[in-house]
Amino acid sequence: MGRILAIDYGCKRSGLAVTDTLQLIANGLTTVPSGELMSYLSNYISREPVDLFVIGLPKQMNNEASENMKYIEAFVTHLKRTIPDIPVQYYDERFTSVLAHKALIEGGAKKKTRRQKALIDKISAVIILQSYLESRRI
Repeated sequence: MGRILAIDYGCKRSGLAVTDTLQLIANGLTTVPSGELMSYLSNYISREPVDLFVIGLPKQMNNEASENMKYIEAFVTHLKRTIPDIPVQYYDERFTSVLAHKALIEGGAKKKTRRQKALIDKISAVIILQSYLESRRI
């Protein structure tokens, strides 16, 4: 069984998280500048089997897509063309940045650490992936 890789896509950088090979646990992978993301993913899947990409779906409170959706759709189109053998699925990412920040506070992270946006993006990807995994178990 391959891994599931989650992407919290942003215009500047993207947080990545990945499951173990049994697809049970989500772990933070890294944060990559979004311009280098396709190269990183291509390199990663050459080393590790990936069964699915889960992309954070940015929605507003009224359930409409956020402004960032146009960038995500363009990225997903490029991803599907570049890596057509791995399916892509969207998963709601509302509040993931808030939850990531809260997790850092509850974990005792210092203020300087909590300001690291790359860390927030990686933790957000973990939250997206863990939520996705939990939704499959229901």
